[in-house]
Amino acid sequence: MDVDTATQSDETKTGGIAAERLRSLIERIERLEEERKALGGDIKDIYAEAKSAGFDVKVMRQLIRIRKQEPAEVEEQESLLDVYRRALGM
Repeated sequence: MDVDTATQSDETKTGGIAAERLRSLIERIERLEEERKALGGDIKDIYAEAKSAGFDVKVMRQLIRIRKQEPAEVEEQESLLDVYRRALGM
């Protein structure tokens, strides 16, 4: 039995591609896509709950975006925003 035959018996090869490995990867991605979709729905529900409790969802989204940033980056943006506001007389 040569090396190629042994390799082919481990995984079905089609056109030089390990078909089972490819199928496994695709199925994992599909499961994660489904989970992401479900999580997106959960997040939407939480925003709806926040809105019904009187919170401003737009501001909440902005806060979440800011919290993801590095503190130095946030400080730089706030300083620049302050400079721009003063330049416009705000």
